[in-house]
Amino acid sequence: MGVRDFRTRLSKRAAKARIPLTAELIDKLTAYYELLARWNKKINLTALEDPDAAIDRLLLEPVAAARHVAVGATRLMDVGSGGGSPAIPLKLAANGLGLTMVEVKARKSAFLREAVRHLGLSDTTVETSRFEELLSRPELHERFDVLSLRAVRLEPRMLNTIQAFVRPGGQIMLFQGPTRADIGEIVVHPLEWTATHTLAEPLQSRLTVLTKRARLSR
Repeated sequence: MGVRDFRTRLSKRAAKARIPLTAELIDKLTAYYELLARWNKKINLTALEDPDAAIDRLLLEPVAAARHVAVGATRLMDVGSGGGSPAIPLKLAANGLGLTMVEVKARKSAFLREAVRHLGLSDTTVETSRFEELLSRPELHERFDVLSLRAVRLEPRMLNTIQAFVRPGGQIMLFQGPTRADIGEIVVHPLEWTATHTLAEPLQSRLTVLTKRARLSR
């Protein structure tokens, strides 16, 4: 698919999902998708067989999620970044967010670093590590305003681990499909459910937002 054809398809999918895109954002999302498609021929980053589904899931869902980033948020951590979605489109749409992507596989991390370079992303780093291993770095504790993740098995222990990176009052954004079970039973202190939003209607995808309770002042 040529660049012009892709831009047209992206614009049509965005209009169908009622997600507004600026010309500048379309350019950046197109550049990211082209790079992803090239690398995907060499290493398995993500599924791209259905272009419309790929556009919706990899590009439009994160753009829609950017609407729900709290005002004043400045730093985002993405866990299990893989091929860079939702992290990179979310950063592109929520202009000004610093970004740390966490990916354990070295080849995928290499792609992420190339994407950072290719797209000229400022204030963006890649950690080739399991997120549990980053707990040994005190400078990352409660550093982030937002933490995002997709395609990660959710359980109380895992949520309790990742919340350590989120500042009090910060958000955890869980990208979920239409069949994902309710997470109410696994949300543990100091996290609380805030909202669940529909992102891209064609895929019936959802975003569940958790908030880390702020500490009570004495």
